[in-house]
Order: sequence, then C-alpha cells, then structure tokens
Amino acid sequence: IGDGAPTGNYGYTNSGYSVYEEENERLTESLRTKVSAIKSLSIEIGTEVKNQNKMLSEMDNDFDSTGGLLGATMGRLRTLSRGSQTKLLCYMMLFAFFVFFVIYWIIKLR
Repeated sequence: IGDGAPTGNYGYTNSGYSVYEEENERLTESLRTKVSAIKSLSIEIGTEVKNQNKMLSEMDNDFDSTGGLLGATMGRLRTLSRGSQTKLLCYMMLFAFFVFFVIYWIIKLR
C-alpha cells in the first residue's frame, strides 16, 4: 500500500475502524432484536387469525342450523294460517300476548 499504514486494516486507523465496526455491530444487534420481535408478533397474529376463523366457522354453522329451524317454524305457521285453523292461531296469538305481558310485568316490578 505504501502510505505507511499497516497492511491489515486497509488504510483505516485502528481507532476509527473499530468505532465504525462497533457501531455497525450495535445497529446489527438492534435490527436483529427488532426482526425477532416482529417475527414473534406475526406468529401470534397468525395464531389469533386461525382461532378467529375457527370461531367464525362455528358461528356460521350455528346460524345455518338456526336458520333452518326458523324456516321450518315459519313453514308450519304458514300452514296454520292457510288452513281453517284460525281458532288455533288466535289461541297462539293470545298466548304470546300473555307471555309478553307477564314478562313486561316482571320487569316493571323490579
């Protein structure tokens, strides 16, 4: 090299080179820590997403079964309303009115 600098450090003085190297190592370690934190956070987010998807799937199945039950009930009510069973329909309406009145009365007493 010929400038009078030692051949092992490529022309850098010992103090300047080690300061940059230490700074680089410190920044590298900081970056490594941040990447590790982001990795663990993304794994936790993935786990939470899987759990939420499972819960949504279960809720979808529950809503489908409830919808089927409600559809069957509505079909029965249509059958009752079409037939000559108006007396039975009137009794059902009076019963529903009575139940709602009792519930209202109980809530009112509290």
